[in-house]
Amino acid sequence: MRVALYQCPPQPLDVAGNLQRLQQFALQAQGADLLVLPEMFLTGYNIGSAAVSRLAEACDGESAQQIADIAKTLGLAIVYGYPERADDGQIYNAVQLIDAHGERLGNYRKTHLFGELDHSMFSAGGNACPLIELNGWTLGFLICYDLEFPENARRLALAGAELILVPTANMIPYDFIADVTVRARAFENQCYVAYANYCANEGDIHYCGQSSIAAPDGNRIAQAGLDEALIVGELDRQLMNNSRAANRYLLDRRPELYGELNTR
Repeated sequence: MRVALYQCPPQPLDVAGNLQRLQQFALQAQGADLLVLPEMFLTGYNIGSAAVSRLAEACDGESAQQIADIAKTLGLAIVYGYPERADDGQIYNAVQLIDAHGERLGNYRKTHLFGELDHSMFSAGGNACPLIELNGWTLGFLICYDLEFPENARRLALAGAELILVPTANMIPYDFIADVTVRARAFENQCYVAYANYCANEGDIHYCGQSSIAAPDGNRIAQAGLDEALIVGELDRQLMNNSRAANRYLLDRRPELYGELNTR
């Protein structure tokens, strides 16, 4: 499976412009099977609670329908970040996967909120940890700060995830995460990790770019720099199988030693 990541400057508060931009880069990504966009791509991330409340949509809202049309027209699955207004009125930092037939396959809500910015705009997602099959691969989802908690990636790997998709809005001075943690999570969980970040500025936030796809052996199969980029990497099941045979982390675990981790 060929996976494309679009690293871009945010375009805050411009839903129509972001949908147009999505269509443009989805067209450029043709030949890939899946396009992954950053966290809160639809509206921008650093936009404040009033704007988030105004722009939040249901998972099957107007923007989702337009993205479904793009995906179906171009024959490309799309993962995008957006503010989701749930049936109970709560607003979540969410990502959604729409497949190449225009069908909504899954929705994930960020579980670990980062700082005052996230807490002022969103409710935390619950325990839902969806795994989705796409083109013969098992996909899991995290959003930005979620990846920095090793338990999140590990529970996806134990459930069978072969590719973890991570739309993100990571900023300086936390570029260590993009540089090191993404590769570490792929290696320690013996799966692929696709990390789609912003670049440039949004208000007082300076994003660190460095979007990448990390393989189970810890190497990057695609890597962006600091500027806008569309990068593509091809998943290799034999590489994953070989890496899992050489590094038996999941098989060599001793869960009986870890019980206290759930009580602290």
